[in-house]
Amino acid sequence: MQIKGSKIIMECLIEHKVDTIFGYPGGQIMPLYDALYDYQDRIKHILTSHEQGATHAADGYARSTGKVGVCFATSGPGATNTVTGIATAYMDSSPMVIITGQVPVSLIGKDSFQEVDIVGITLPITKHSFFCSTVEELAPNIRAAFRIAASGRPGPVLVDVPKNLMVELGEYEPYKPMDVDCFCPPANLDLIKTVAEEINAAEKPVIYAGGGVIIGNAAEELTALAEKAGIPVITTLMSMGSFDRRNPLSLGMVGMHGQKEANLAVHHSDLIIAIGARFSDRVTGDTTRFAKGAKIIHIDIDPAEFGKNMRYDYCVKCDVKSGLNALISLVNPEEHIEWNQRITAWKKKKKDSGDILNSDNLYEIINGVLGDDVIVATDVGQHQMWTAQKWPFRKPRTFITSGGLGTMGFGLGAAIGAQIGNPHKRVIHISGDGSFRMNLNELATVSAFKLPIISLVVKNHTLGMVRQWQKLFFNQRYSATDLPDVIEYDKLAAAFGLSGCLVKDRAGLIKALEDAKNSEMGTVIACEIFIDENVAPIVPPGEAINNQLLTDALV
Repeated sequence: MQIKGSKIIMECLIEHKVDTIFGYPGGQIMPLYDALYDYQDRIKHILTSHEQGATHAADGYARSTGKVGVCFATSGPGATNTVTGIATAYMDSSPMVIITGQVPVSLIGKDSFQEVDIVGITLPITKHSFFCSTVEELAPNIRAAFRIAASGRPGPVLVDVPKNLMVELGEYEPYKPMDVDCFCPPANLDLIKTVAEEINAAEKPVIYAGGGVIIGNAAEELTALAEKAGIPVITTLMSMGSFDRRNPLSLGMVGMHGQKEANLAVHHSDLIIAIGARFSDRVTGDTTRFAKGAKIIHIDIDPAEFGKNMRYDYCVKCDVKSGLNALISLVNPEEHIEWNQRITAWKKKKKDSGDILNSDNLYEIINGVLGDDVIVATDVGQHQMWTAQKWPFRKPRTFITSGGLGTMGFGLGAAIGAQIGNPHKRVIHISGDGSFRMNLNELATVSAFKLPIISLVVKNHTLGMVRQWQKLFFNQRYSATDLPDVIEYDKLAAAFGLSGCLVKDRAGLIKALEDAKNSEMGTVIACEIFIDENVAPIVPPGEAINNQLLTDALV
């Protein structure tokens, strides 16, 4: 049947069971928004305050639900405002489809009003970017975009659509989407047997779980392997929740700000089993000294990761769920009692943190009031590392954060997407007073859609991570770091129709959280902490990860 190009796009979205779009209208995408008017009963549109917020929201929706996030933006500045969000999703392998309006085909290349080559701009930060030159290309490109975004190693895909194609008539035939190609079993079963033999022979093995475990829905298989073989598990920032942090075999995060026991376990291990991980520089430190005495097994769906950052002894190309299932039946039941006892001896003993708020009791209090069954979205900085270190993540898709790109301002948009995608879950957005002010305009979105998101701002009056580095590595030359104390958080929240407060002690925070927990509206809670409290441990840049500066060296 013959329908307008804008309706073809909408029908393709319906084919792929899209229920939510995040976006911001404008001149060149207006025909698509006109078509959206007729689909309001089937697709919800979330109007954000800024296109960057829309992309972060689509990203948070994708990470927390496992579905493809969808974002609309107009041409020119609308499209360029999505770039940071697209790059964030690309670095963290988050599936998104971004549809941008473009000037009519007849005006392309003429420096037309709000014309920009968004396909060229985004080619390095997307799995693929499509430019539609005829109305006949709309349906095939939209369908391909969803397939590419969700298949293999996921990521963002952009589709740029000139305005004239949205109003032209084109042929549309309903189409059943192709199955997403995520099943990739190990091709070489002899290799799997060899890998299992290496695991069975190891005396000091460590599982290094990356974000691919969550993307591949393999948390259960990871747990089954670890518990059967008695192998301790370290996780990356992107893998928090893939392995229950309360499990005795969990060592927490590895790397620059990793737990002492996690880093030492890697250093002293004789076998590293890397699953869906990319050996980021923030994990490995000096690669020549990373797990120097260990053999390395690398299991990943993306063969480009093999040997890119780290040597390996065995590499297995497969989706991690299939790979783990193949291994579980071949590994021997084991406890590794001596190895696990040695690791336990490295663990830091907890101490009473008192009533004044600090990084130790802050997360203990939040978790005590809200419980484990919440989704935590963060921005980037000290608060992010403290969250990763101290929050007991127990399930996949409950920690939404920017890992690869380190995007300040990511958290609030991502929390919005997570809350929209999980309406019956409690979502808390943890930020720093530096990150928070970058995209605090999205509080308007929280208010407009009556989202009960708690934004907790760790207020230390400074760009905390920058100041920490200036303190440790730049002779305490604090340049352009400290923040003027100009925000009154209660009044700021009230201006957006939300509740807000500033708290300075344990009792104040408990009351504020209890009030927020029982409220149906969004809340902003600013928590005052000491300006020079630092993230510890920290591995100095260029060092091996076992050479950590611990707490006493930082204060």
